[in-house]
This record gives sequence, C-alpha cells and structure tokens, in this order.
Amino acid sequence: MPDSLLVQVRRLESHDDRSSFCSGDIELDRFFQRFAGQNQFRHYVGTSYIADCSGQIAGFATVSSGEITAEILAGIVRKRLPDYPLPILRLARLAVDQRFQGQGIGKLLLKAMLELALQLRDQTGCIGVLVDAKPTAVDFYTKLGFQALESVSGELGNRPEPLPMFLPIQTIAKALV
Repeated sequence: MPDSLLVQVRRLESHDDRSSFCSGDIELDRFFQRFAGQNQFRHYVGTSYIADCSGQIAGFATVSSGEITAEILAGIVRKRLPDYPLPILRLARLAVDQRFQGQGIGKLLLKAMLELALQLRDQTGCIGVLVDAKPTAVDFYTKLGFQALESVSGELGNRPEPLPMFLPIQTIAKALV
C-alpha cells in the first residue's frame, strides 16, 4: 500500500454512505449496500468493518461468530481438541472498491480481522478464522496460510460453490507477533 494512502479500519457506522461502493462483484456490492447495515444494526447477525480512506469506503469485511467441530479440522489443527462445538470467527465477506484494488486494502482488512480473532481468543475463546472462499479468492487466502477444509456439497443455483478455508489461531498469533 502506498505511503500516501492513509487508511483507517473501523466498524461500519449507520451514517456511512455505502451507496457508491463498487467492487466489481454484484453480489458483494448488493450485500454491502443493502444488507450490511440491517445485519449489523437491526438483526445483530454480523458486524462489518470498513477501510476508510479520507472519508471514502475503500473496502469492507463482514464477520460473525461461529462454531466448528474438531472432526472437521482433523489434519489442520494437530492439538487434540474437545469433542463439542468450538468457537471461531467467520469471515463472511471481504471486498475492495475497484478504485482501491491492488493497493493492499484487502490484506489490511484481513489483518484487522485476524487481530480481532486474537482479541476474541483472549476474551471469549476463538480457535481460528473460517472463510467460505469464492473460487476467485482461493489463491488470495491460500497465500496467507488458510487451508482448505473438506466441504459438504450443497446447491447454490448457478453460483460456484465456495471453498471453506481455515486459519488456526496459533498461526495467526505467530504471524501477527
């Protein structure tokens, strides 16, 4: 990211203007423009964080709490985990406005979400971050250390199936030290 680009990652606020956000992915844009506020301020099912660049929304990430079983993580997390649902941070969506793509905004948002996972680990418990990566984003997450999980197939109509990917909290802690 160029030094001249001053970006602050913060929680979405109800007065933030999301109407001109355009990542080039109509589903992500529609979600952010129409539903991110409802999900956060009315339904309380997820929280969106934005990359604010001089009052412009350069990107966003939406997260929620979730759970996963040790059985699904077999082979990724070597430590023996209890046989009950384990807390995770689910990265539901991540997108960068086209005007800011290629400037490190996606990595900046992801780093902020990984820092949030560490806070959750210390405050309430969190064993890692799970993302359902779109096929076009799998390389992005793989380069950052996420590992593919065995997925349960499901129909999504004409949309390509996302690939569930996981990053253990131990890996996050080592990377952010």
